[in-house]
Parts: sequence; structure tokens; C-alpha cells
Amino acid sequence: MTAVLNLDREKLEACCEEASALGVVRICNYNCPGQLVIGGEKAAVERAGELAKEAGARRLMPLRVSGPFHTPLMQPAADALHERFKTEVFGEMNIPVLFNCLGREKGGETIAELLERQVKSSVYMEDTIRELERLGVDTIVEIGPGRALTGFVRKTAPGIVCYSAEDVPSLQAAMEALK
Repeated sequence: MTAVLNLDREKLEACCEEASALGVVRICNYNCPGQLVIGGEKAAVERAGELAKEAGARRLMPLRVSGPFHTPLMQPAADALHERFKTEVFGEMNIPVLFNCLGREKGGETIAELLERQVKSSVYMEDTIRELERLGVDTIVEIGPGRALTGFVRKTAPGIVCYSAEDVPSLQAAMEALK
């Protein structure tokens, strides 16, 4: 996987299409304005990156990951989830849930279908953030290591206040600020 900075979606999609002659490559994360991530088979990702630089990308940042997440190469994981979910019963959702593989709330899809799709489909984080903003969300707390999602929110919807809670002190600070 490689982050591609400052190249629009359409140009990067064209780069991936051209590089797909070498194998699977696609935009797997639509993070925020100016940051997309491509993933797939190594040779195809490298070629798409070269084409992206030629098309005007400011910078390429190879990412250390353990797999080609959010690409069709994750189909075996989706198949495993499909088998697992045959024995699970999902209740009705009582609050709105946005699915990153859609960038919005679910429509006619089942929760199981969307969870299976999530591992092999692109992540539409920018679209999800814009939908949160449209729904009136004004505060977000990112829980976990790092502050990447907070950065995506700030670049996409600067009016939303973000707190990052990656350890106990930062969680306590976020909780205090939210009082």
C-alpha cells in the first residue's frame, strides 16, 4: 500500500487502471482531500505510483502493512467472514451507523454483507466524514493509537472538533473537555 498525496481521484484511478496490466491495484482508501492510498499487488502498486508522480502527485509514501487490505486480494478473508456470519444474528441498529465501504448508512444491504465487503472494498473515509458533518456531528473522539483519523477530519470538515484518546491521560483530557 502507498499513500498518494495531492492527486485527485480521477487521475489516480486512471493510473491504477493503466498499472492493472501488472496485477491488482486500486484506490483502497479515500482518506481526505489530498490523501488517497493505493493497494494491491506489489508490481502494480509500484507502477501506479510511478504514473501518479508523472500525473502530478506531490509525494508517495509506502506504508508498512501486513496485507493488501481493502482490495479484492482480501476475498479469502471476506469468504471466512461469510462463513462465520452464517451463525450470527445481527439485531436492528438503534442509532445511525455509517459504513466506510459506503461512506453512508446502509441501504438494503445486510450488516453481514457490509462487514464482509469492508475487508475487500475501498474505505470512503472522506465521504463518511462529510456525511457525519451533514448529519450535524460537531465533535468526534478518536480512540486508539495515533491521530490519523483526527487529521482526516480536520482536513475534510474543519468545523468538527476532534479529540484524540490514545492513552489514559489523553482519554481523561478528552472526557474533561467534553464536560
